[in-house]
Amino acid sequence: MILEEKRVKDECMKVKIIGAGLAGCEAAWQLANQGISVELYEMRPYKMTPAHKTDKLSELVCSNSLKSNKLDNASGLLKEEMRLLRSLIIEAADNNKIPAGSALAVDREGFASYITERINAHPNIHLYRKEILNIEMPCKNPIIIATGPLSSSAISESISKLVNQDHFYFYDAAAPIITYESLNLEKVFRASRYNKGGNDYINCPLSKDEYYAFYKELVNAEEAPTQDFEQGKIFEACIPIEIMARRGIDTMRFGPLKPVGLIDPKSGKEPYAVVQLRQDDSRGLLYNMVGFQTHLKFSEQKRVFSMIPGLENAEFVRYGVMHRNTFINSPKLLDQYYRFRKNKNVFFAGQITGVEGYVESASSGLLAGLTLAHTLKGKKPIDFTDKTMIGALAYYISHSPTYGFQPMNANFGIIAPLEKRIKNKKEKNIAIVNRSLTLINSIVKNIF
Repeated sequence: MILEEKRVKDECMKVKIIGAGLAGCEAAWQLANQGISVELYEMRPYKMTPAHKTDKLSELVCSNSLKSNKLDNASGLLKEEMRLLRSLIIEAADNNKIPAGSALAVDREGFASYITERINAHPNIHLYRKEILNIEMPCKNPIIIATGPLSSSAISESISKLVNQDHFYFYDAAAPIITYESLNLEKVFRASRYNKGGNDYINCPLSKDEYYAFYKELVNAEEAPTQDFEQGKIFEACIPIEIMARRGIDTMRFGPLKPVGLIDPKSGKEPYAVVQLRQDDSRGLLYNMVGFQTHLKFSEQKRVFSMIPGLENAEFVRYGVMHRNTFINSPKLLDQYYRFRKNKNVFFAGQITGVEGYVESASSGLLAGLTLAHTLKGKKPIDFTDKTMIGALAYYISHSPTYGFQPMNANFGIIAPLEKRIKNKKEKNIAIVNRSLTLINSIVKNIF
């Protein structure tokens, strides 16, 4: 009898995680560090997605930037919260960072390799290279579904049956990557906006005539075949550059091509428009075209983007691509712990929940992993509250209106207001940060 009870207990202490991306790896790491045995499933390399190129865990398929690292920024606050909570993803980013001004950008190969090695080396994590085709229903054992925005058709169908509704979906786009040696260095200059963070960006200045010529060709360029793409469901933060341009001739100049805070040393003046290139690898051999997510044909990308001063002979090692992202109607389905309302053994994590962004996805895995670990140990879930950025994201995806639900990045707008009103925006953000980190530090003392 005692042996049977032990067997049942041990079985319940095993957690299955489907998907070894940023959210899945973070959830596995948190669970494993709490003494929970984890079975982590990843279908690559046996089955690849349209966007992934390697078999490494947590491979970044779009930008190599994890956004701002500054504490007075919402994304920077989220990272600091996760550092305090011993996040694997932030640890990997900090150990593989490359110059990017005030942003935390990483060598994508080193980043993924670091996470893969750490996961493989952990005694409580067992990695299986296998595609999970369906989810057991009813789910009797703990499971975290972190299949990501590129979920396979089989698991997507199974998830759809589990939640008893069709997925919502949108389409995401990735920017091109070019080689440093192919740049015309006589036409570009190094600088960060307002000289913040050093001369980490390569800037391609455009005159008014050059900008107008580029704009004309961009809005008339031929897009790749759409297949089942639905242009109306593109996530706004990742909108293709050609669609942005069609909204108005100056739209790009108020977006990724804004020249504000950048002075061309050749003229001593602010250019009419600027295309920025951000380092994409640790050796500085590859550069990402900032804000140039696109769905243009590859030949059109080469033709139109080569009109940008400095990119006349650009060598593209990766053209921009567009791919399907999948997410569920979380406010209807999940609670503030990323837990399925209808079955407490089931958790979701990552972009499939409606958090948008690398760090946001990892934070959902962190919260889900810690919650499940505490639950399995008979403890109450940790209440991060919406006064922390981690908690605010979880609150947003679980308490938003169910109709028209859309993905959300970390931002100060979703965090709980301060008890005392502060008019100065910078002072207000600092106060929010201090309150949040105080709460996180108190939580850390009770976890580790």
